[in-house]
Amino acid sequence: MTPAAVAVIRPSALQSNLNRVRELAPGCAVLAVIKANAYGHGLIQVARILENAEAFAVARLEEAVQLREAGIQKRLVILGGCLMAEEIRAASDLALDVVVHSSQQVGLLETTAVASPIACWLKVDTGMGRLGVEPAMVPELLRRLRSAPTVRSLTLMTHLGCADDPTDPITPAQLQSFRSVLVTWDGDVSVANSAAILQWPETLRSPGVLRYTGLNWVRPGIMLFGASPLRGKTASELGLRPAMSFETRLISVKVVPAGQRVGYGGHWVAPRTSVLGVAAAGYADGYPWHVGAGTPVAVGGRLAPLVGRVSMDMLTIDLTDVPGARAGDRVVLWGDGPTVEEVAGAARTIPWTLMTGINQRVAVRVEAETAPD
Repeated sequence: MTPAAVAVIRPSALQSNLNRVRELAPGCAVLAVIKANAYGHGLIQVARILENAEAFAVARLEEAVQLREAGIQKRLVILGGCLMAEEIRAASDLALDVVVHSSQQVGLLETTAVASPIACWLKVDTGMGRLGVEPAMVPELLRRLRSAPTVRSLTLMTHLGCADDPTDPITPAQLQSFRSVLVTWDGDVSVANSAAILQWPETLRSPGVLRYTGLNWVRPGIMLFGASPLRGKTASELGLRPAMSFETRLISVKVVPAGQRVGYGGHWVAPRTSVLGVAAAGYADGYPWHVGAGTPVAVGGRLAPLVGRVSMDMLTIDLTDVPGARAGDRVVLWGDGPTVEEVAGAARTIPWTLMTGINQRVAVRVEAETAPD
């Protein structure tokens, strides 16, 4: 049975994007962020495809449990940390790394008995105002964590909230704040997300703005999946390849006269005798409802505009300038073209929401690797 809508995952693109990270961050260890079902690309399959990354990061304990149950033995970091003793014990039993972002969590580590000590990542809030401890608290919390029998090793980390904008002064201020915490830190650090990897090289080395003696763990997320995290820059311009092609098929092609209203509300009116196609995907599959008429899709390798409102299970395409289109033809909603950034722009949202919004009824297919000649 052929699925109506499918997300085609491209291992070669994922590997290419990981290689791009390594080109930009030579000598750094890669903590590949695969939270939220690997940004909609499939948690387990992406972990297997990106097996060359040094470690994986997920948001929650349950995601790490899924990976362990699937046989993934790679180093795993829980970005959201643990808030209960049973979660600490589970992290120990499964050999998981835990991010620590509050003094409450430090106290939990001090008082919870575990079978094996845990690798901890102390997160410092240098100006994003989300998770993390204040810089002034770091010396005392490090002292306590070093004394806790539950803790095996420590990494210092922070998160940059405005790294996508090279003109925003908050990023240099955050780096200076983190530098004040490091002093001459004898251990590993983690600072750079996708945006920082691409345009803040000072986050990738020591000495310089940052001073440390251990590994620098970069945390690529969106760039691994082939979308741009930078304002005004496309993925292609950054050397990234789309790792997903979101596709469906035409289920109807018909001619309508000039003046025909189309879709719910009848907001689009055919300006001429038009050929319209109906594709088998809609907002219940994860395609954004609020894109406007004119948003492109690809049919037969040619771009064609949407018309009318996106429905739950269908969307309508003006095929007047795509001769020969017929029911059964492949429709690309985003992928090589149009890109997920283009669709996100039309929906006034961001690529992250589109990728992670792929619905569970959409089939996922991993593209077969092509054997070299």
